[in-house]
Amino acid sequence: MAKRDQAVKVGGHRIKVSNLDKVLYPSTGTTKGDVIAYYSAIAETMLPHCRDRPATRKRWPDGVGPDGTGGSFFQKDLGDSAPNWLHTREVEHQDHVNTYPLVNDEATLVWLAQLASLEVHVPQWRFDASGSPQNPDRMIFDLDPGQGVPFKSCAKVAFMIRDILRDMGLESIPVTSGSSGIHVYAALDGTQTSDQISSVAKELARSLEADYPDDITSSMKRSLRPGRVFIDWSQNNASKTTVAPYSLRGRIAPTVAAPRSWRELASPHLRHLEFTEVLDRVEKRGDPLADLVKGTPVHNDRLQKYRSMRDASRTPEPVPGPSIDTQSEDAASEDVRRALPQFVIQRHDARRLHYDFRLEHEGVLVSWALPKGVPTDPAKNHLAVPTEDHPFSYRKFEGEIPTGEYGAGQVRIWDAGEYELEKWRDDEVIATLVGRPGGGLGGKRRFALFRAGESGGKPRWMIHLMEPLRSRDREDAAELTPMLAEVGASETLARLDPGEWAFEMKWDGIRAIALVDGERTTLRTRSGSDVTSAYPELANLAAAANAEQVVFDGEIVAFDPDGAPSFDLLQQRFGLTKRRDIEKARRSAPATYLIFDVLSVNGQDSRSLPYRQRSELLKSLVERIETVPVVVPDAFDGPPEDAMEASRSLGLEGVVAKQQQSPYRSGERSPEWLKFPFIATTEAAVIGWRESTADSHGLASLLLATRDSDDESGWKYAGRVGTGFSTKERRAIRARLEPLERKAPVTEVPSDVRRDAHWVKPKLVGEVTSKGRTRAGRFRQPVWRGWRPDKRPDQT
Repeated sequence: MAKRDQAVKVGGHRIKVSNLDKVLYPSTGTTKGDVIAYYSAIAETMLPHCRDRPATRKRWPDGVGPDGTGGSFFQKDLGDSAPNWLHTREVEHQDHVNTYPLVNDEATLVWLAQLASLEVHVPQWRFDASGSPQNPDRMIFDLDPGQGVPFKSCAKVAFMIRDILRDMGLESIPVTSGSSGIHVYAALDGTQTSDQISSVAKELARSLEADYPDDITSSMKRSLRPGRVFIDWSQNNASKTTVAPYSLRGRIAPTVAAPRSWRELASPHLRHLEFTEVLDRVEKRGDPLADLVKGTPVHNDRLQKYRSMRDASRTPEPVPGPSIDTQSEDAASEDVRRALPQFVIQRHDARRLHYDFRLEHEGVLVSWALPKGVPTDPAKNHLAVPTEDHPFSYRKFEGEIPTGEYGAGQVRIWDAGEYELEKWRDDEVIATLVGRPGGGLGGKRRFALFRAGESGGKPRWMIHLMEPLRSRDREDAAELTPMLAEVGASETLARLDPGEWAFEMKWDGIRAIALVDGERTTLRTRSGSDVTSAYPELANLAAAANAEQVVFDGEIVAFDPDGAPSFDLLQQRFGLTKRRDIEKARRSAPATYLIFDVLSVNGQDSRSLPYRQRSELLKSLVERIETVPVVVPDAFDGPPEDAMEASRSLGLEGVVAKQQQSPYRSGERSPEWLKFPFIATTEAAVIGWRESTADSHGLASLLLATRDSDDESGWKYAGRVGTGFSTKERRAIRARLEPLERKAPVTEVPSDVRRDAHWVKPKLVGEVTSKGRTRAGRFRQPVWRGWRPDKRPDQT
């Protein structure tokens, strides 16, 4: 580039530019000309986030320096050399008035870049047409890693903030700041003042600090930041500014404050992006922050990216307007009344022939491109490339997309119909598709789509054809049901021959079957519930398995500080669904999966093998990896009395004896396995509670029942339990039961209990210890141990 002065014309304005070949980023050789070109190219995307906001500039006249420092300064006032065509507004400060430029057009961005204003900073509010400051239209959190804190820790805190904002009815979008941290933006409706928003942001930050005091600080004291993520809530103050989205940063490299997706933020390879990468992303994906400008929640426009890639005047594809983004576009005209969601698979003969796999979810068609088609062999997975969400009406689209348009080529429906959803998570979807007569699927097919790491910085997905799910009958339900042990009499233990029996420790946790398929892990309890998402520390179990496909039987436990399993500690993990709650409980009660049996390996059923052989097989299948909390406990080598003593000394529950030649009998309670607990525990259904006279929000006792096939109700009153829980637990239990109140589910109840009883449907299971039962079947001196969400009432 020439060094002499030049004049360029932008938006009808002549702008004098000079020293275009001056290097502003020595580490990359990025020149002032490159910076001007970037701001000109990004203007259309960046301007909506700056428009009508007073802009503070951070300038580096001599560049950022080879080490990322260099001489820089903030400039707030307009200055004498500003052209007269700039849009400006005055802001009255405590002791003076400044005139600020408004970055409302491309010409202003080019003028700022000519002055080496690498960074543009703006507040969270705008001026109205009369020049008066409005209330803020967005809330922001600036997450800054303290000394010694990795970048990924900021991402972890960003997810916590996202979940809290979502609970408040606010969707949010993350922005990697281009400097050191992450910004989280949420759109506001403009009805609250900056002081009010700052107060809310401060309270949110402080609540997270209280939950994670070792990892998070919201204090402005710099001395508290090392080793923690600092949540800067103060940028919501009317006098504060934040670097604008898509602004360059004055760092060693020309990085950008880049809006990202939440899926990207979960990547272990998350990093800051440079300006060339951002330009490429915007061209291909559009602006994730576009809806923030409208002051509407981001989730209201699932089709923003879809629309940005299509021109309704040039393609026959359905392109709904910005106000329509769900199936309501069809529902209004078709009066849709469907029990099951829809799917469509389209044959797309574009530049390369592929198939588009689309599932209706949350009002849109969530889509994957299948370059090698729909898999027909369960032994061969196919690549599935995530694409933009499509409108619901796209399920009927067939036609020719014109040359020059996105996806140009012929689209034909290969098959369509309804599907039964089995699982939908951020990293896994399992569904059974029911195709139409003559469709490509050939009837009913069950598929799993799962995330299998990353490729080129993008999520990599695969699609797997699964065996048909026959769990509508009891045979397949038993496939995922563990074998159970009978209670052995204490005098029986001593008579067991160590040569014929193996003795395992009895662990105080919850039973779980683990299904490992490729890189996916699924955890199911005895009740059949999928608890995989509740124990994220076990999600990478596949890394410790020396087989592509394997089914394990084991126990999820939580160890106390002394190394003993603690059922009380594990209770903290039950019933949690929100990411924030799960992460908090995980810190105080980390889970470990103890594996003691194997049901199948690479599709080969191992349950018919004797216990001795299955134990040897299991040892070869599990590799000890430090990052995966999985253990294969050894069976006790010695006489049964010593096994019991060892269990007692370790603070365990007791001993389980297993015949060395016994097969694995799924879903059966067999005398080939005998358990010898130190404390007799029993599960029972909770069927009601009695009022507390001391605490109007608590309860005096819980009412229990067990299964009884002789009673027409199917249940038998089993007594009440009033000890074993704290005041806080009593209140929490009552709050949980009150919405379930109904008429009594049992018939024979003592009159003194019935008088002040509140009854609930028997759908929750708890565990109690007791000194046996009366002849009427009621517990003697029961003590509450806790909930058993892993068991169904019919399993009591």
